[in-house]
Amino acid sequence: MKYLLLVYIDPELLEKVPAEEYDAEMRHCIRHALSLAERGTLVGFNKLEDPEQARTVRVREGRTTVFDGPFAETKEVLAGYNLVEADSMEEAVELARQFPWARYGSMEVRPVADMDAERVRVGA
Repeated sequence: MKYLLLVYIDPELLEKVPAEEYDAEMRHCIRHALSLAERGTLVGFNKLEDPEQARTVRVREGRTTVFDGPFAETKEVLAGYNLVEADSMEEAVELARQFPWARYGSMEVRPVADMDAERVRVGA
């Protein structure tokens, strides 16, 4: 089963990390991700640009509104993701724990829905 490991970062915590330490954490993260990819566990991963570059699109009653940045009011911001293959939620949580970013925010582990089953269900 696929799980999405959403990386949320508290920018205030991350700002306190010296540049050399951040670079070391990023090197560790990238090397770990590549190792997981070689094993077939990691399907995809990416770092997201800062929230200031984001736009939130909302359509209500046929009207489209575009907001600057993420719409949610929260201290932590979505900073990246890892798409993994795991046999259970417990295994996916363990994979999330191995990335350094939970120390600077949190990692949300969410099962990915089977879109082939959904396509069949709705007749698409």
